[in-house]
Amino acid sequence: MAAATVPGLRAAGGEGGGSAASALSMERIESLTDLADLEAAYSRLCEEEKVMQEELDALLEQQSTIENKMVALHRMGPNLQLIEGDAQQLAGMITFTCNLAENVSSKVRQLDLAKNRLYQAIQRADDILDLKFCMDGVQTALRNEDYEQAAAHIHRYLSLDKSVIELSRQGKEGGIIDANLKLLQEAEQRLKTIVTEKFDTAMKQGNLPQVERFFKIFPLLGLHEEGLSKFSEYLCKQVANKAEENLQLVMGTDMSDRRAAVIFADTLTLLFEGIARIVETHQPIVETYYGPGRLYTLIKHLQVECDRQVEKVVDKFIKERDYHRQFQQVQNSMMRSSSAEKIEPRELDPILTEVTLMNARSELYLRFIKRRIIADFEVGDSMASEEVKQEHQKYLDKLLNNCLLSRTMQELIGYYITMEEYFMRETVNKVTLNNVEVCSENIMTLKKTLESDCSKLLSQGFGGEQAQAKIDSCLSDMAAVSNKFRDLLQEGLNELNSTAIKPQVKPWINLFLSVSHNIEEEEFSDYEANDPWVQQFIVNLEQQMTEFKAGLSPVIYDTLTGLMTSLIAIELEKVLLKSTFSRLGGLQFDKELRSLIAYLTTVTTWTIRDKFARLSQMATILNLERVTEILDYWGPNSGPLTWRLTPAEVRQVLALRIDFRSEDIKRLRL
Repeated sequence: MAAATVPGLRAAGGEGGGSAASALSMERIESLTDLADLEAAYSRLCEEEKVMQEELDALLEQQSTIENKMVALHRMGPNLQLIEGDAQQLAGMITFTCNLAENVSSKVRQLDLAKNRLYQAIQRADDILDLKFCMDGVQTALRNEDYEQAAAHIHRYLSLDKSVIELSRQGKEGGIIDANLKLLQEAEQRLKTIVTEKFDTAMKQGNLPQVERFFKIFPLLGLHEEGLSKFSEYLCKQVANKAEENLQLVMGTDMSDRRAAVIFADTLTLLFEGIARIVETHQPIVETYYGPGRLYTLIKHLQVECDRQVEKVVDKFIKERDYHRQFQQVQNSMMRSSSAEKIEPRELDPILTEVTLMNARSELYLRFIKRRIIADFEVGDSMASEEVKQEHQKYLDKLLNNCLLSRTMQELIGYYITMEEYFMRETVNKVTLNNVEVCSENIMTLKKTLESDCSKLLSQGFGGEQAQAKIDSCLSDMAAVSNKFRDLLQEGLNELNSTAIKPQVKPWINLFLSVSHNIEEEEFSDYEANDPWVQQFIVNLEQQMTEFKAGLSPVIYDTLTGLMTSLIAIELEKVLLKSTFSRLGGLQFDKELRSLIAYLTTVTTWTIRDKFARLSQMATILNLERVTEILDYWGPNSGPLTWRLTPAEVRQVLALRIDFRSEDIKRLRL
């Protein structure tokens, strides 16, 4: 049986054709002779034919789909040709654009190079013109004695780019530029000489407007240090003359004068206030014409003159008040047991008061100087490195700690401490407060004993009615004597408080005024790390009260502490009303007040919070977020709080806040 074949397909075995899928070639089939082999081959071919038929059927079923696809492909032919053309055109445009961009980029680079060269040329031309303009201008200004304008031209010349000028000197116009430079340099030296001479003349004549006029010219000529040095010399002469005048007035003061006891402290105060005014007046000029960071130089020169004048005043004080002799007397008195040989404490009171005042004024002055220099350095060092800032801080510390003023005050206080200790101890002993208290208590004990014994005797029929009347009269007199002793004790405590405690405490409290409470976040954080007032105040109180505690009975010491507490509250309220506060400043005061109350609570059994109720309410007001917030605590909203402040006082405290408007405060209905 012949094998089935598929048209168009070549048989795998030879030329005669045959099934392409068959593994049996025609030669192989023709060579078969055995019936079994032929049947096996036939069966195999039949199976292959069946498979082929199934494949053909499957292909025929897809014919319509394939034909549709072929038709779609034929239709796409023209579009593909258009796309091919568009693609070739786009490729050409991209190539053209790339080439164009490369050309433009090259042109831009060339233009940028040309622009830079043109800018350099213009700059060079401008500098050449500036040189000519400065040369002509300075010559004209000098002829007209317009030294400010001449200095402005020199300043402009000094500000020119030296490298550009050097390049210009190498060009064709080098000779002209050299001539201009030579003329400008000569004019610069001439102007420096003129300004220096004019300044010296004005300084000798005491002509402040002319002094300030030429002082402003120095920095334009690059003479910052020389200008500050000369101006400081002039200011120092003013300080010296005024200080000498004040000292002469002191020496001629009538000892009956109301301020005679503190004339040397007043003289130092006038000196410090004069220097402070100079700094406040001339700081804007220095900052404007010399730049920030230069105030330190001015103050450094002024402090040298301040030290000289302080030394003169203190020397006069030591001589006129016999300070060293009195110190020696105190030392001798402390080693003697006989009261007849001891110096009277009241003789020391005036001199100790004056030393306290001198030291307090010195502290205020040094704090003022410190604040001014720190503020000036902060502006100048805003972009400086940490090393520069630390170096400036060292300059400041050295100026404040090593100045003669600080050393002189330390020396005075060294003597003062010994004299103050003696004064305190002897004052307590002189008052004999403990004895007065004991006498009063003993009299009352005796009265009670006599009253009890006499009552028993009278009940037994001794004496009669007349004896009863006499006994009652005697007992009444004893009670009166005891009360007089108690009055004497209270009077003595009041005297001790006013003569020994108040002169010490008041200057310590007044230092509150030297601490700014108009502060921002940075100062608030600094105060938190380095308390500026209350901690030192507490230390001073502790040292003072320790001396009294050793010599007084617990009851009397507690009473004296109560008096001191009332004094502190009164004096602190006074300085508070002289201060100004920001929101954070109010918070700082609240912290200070809490610390002070906490300390005083530990040293007395008296009720502290009642004494400080007014100050606590002031602290509350200073901590308000806005003016109208006071209404949340006032009137029907006060709750258990009893206001110790009047409506007028509330408004007065609100006015201490710099961020509260006066019209808002006036509108409050309290």
